[in-house]
Amino acid sequence: MKHTYLALTAAITLSLAGLTSVAHAEGLSPQPATTPVTSQDPWGPLKHVHAGVLDVAYAEMGPANGPVVILLHGWPYDIHSYEAVAPALAAKGYRVLVPYTRGYGDTHFLSDSTVRNGEPVAVARDVVDFMDALHIKRAVLGGFDWGARSADIVATLWPERVKALVTVSGYLIGSQESGETPLPPKAELQWWYQYYFATERGRIGYDKYRHDFAKLIWQQASPKWGFDDATFERSAAALNNPDQVAITVHNYRWRLNLAKGEAKYEAQEKQLAQFPAITVPTIAMEGDANGAPHPQPEAYAKKFVGKYEFRLITGGIGHNLPEEAPQAFTQAVIDADHL
Repeated sequence: MKHTYLALTAAITLSLAGLTSVAHAEGLSPQPATTPVTSQDPWGPLKHVHAGVLDVAYAEMGPANGPVVILLHGWPYDIHSYEAVAPALAAKGYRVLVPYTRGYGDTHFLSDSTVRNGEPVAVARDVVDFMDALHIKRAVLGGFDWGARSADIVATLWPERVKALVTVSGYLIGSQESGETPLPPKAELQWWYQYYFATERGRIGYDKYRHDFAKLIWQQASPKWGFDDATFERSAAALNNPDQVAITVHNYRWRLNLAKGEAKYEAQEKQLAQFPAITVPTIAMEGDANGAPHPQPEAYAKKFVGKYEFRLITGGIGHNLPEEAPQAFTQAVIDADHL
């Protein structure tokens, strides 16, 4: 199968190839037809919906007329990060939707000719397209890692679509220009995989060792989380998506301005490059043992100009906060909805 990949800039030509019941729903009717797909895990049958350029695979729990919560996973994780959060929210009366991001699980591009674009606005736009396809006017968004970045971007560019926001590690909006700024050596070391992906060797290596690579990231990002092999492999299966490598590599190369984005997103990327404030009610969270690169809370607090809270979750909680501390994340979603 041939894919059209985004071109890399000349810089890599030389050396880089590249989450209290609630009475009213926020959704709109009618609901579009969806196709159930057999699932072998606690989610039950997954659903599919055509949204934008994607056929999105997603899990759904809770009453169809409940207020909507959309939970967004990160890299290299999947929807299982929310397997305890989603049913807890559903039990509170929420309609909970957990989509697989482009390049993960059974989410696929509708056309072979669509560029395999991992730039932040493209990934965030998928969330809006997903909402449009399901006729959802507003939702509470929750996310971590890539999912938090997408939630932040939607809250910034389409604030009318976001009732409230729960974001692990707070304000994660960046730009290519900021990505070009060198960091102190210790900070640069945390981003080793980003530089690895900037090389052709890195692309090939990630493709060859996807599961080993992901397990290493899990271990480094959550050093005190004693996940077992079954927990890891259940999520790692999502990385077998044929577009996983292209989307991941392009995302990290784009951040370093080593790969181009699509022209249709250029104006929005420029808007985000001004690091605009987020106005929707927000709860930011952080684990006390997050081993992944992340900004300090005091560095981004002023970026949230609406109702805002920050919560540090203790007890050795790492980067995959929704799965490591599901009760705390669930409560944050409920509380954010009532800010």
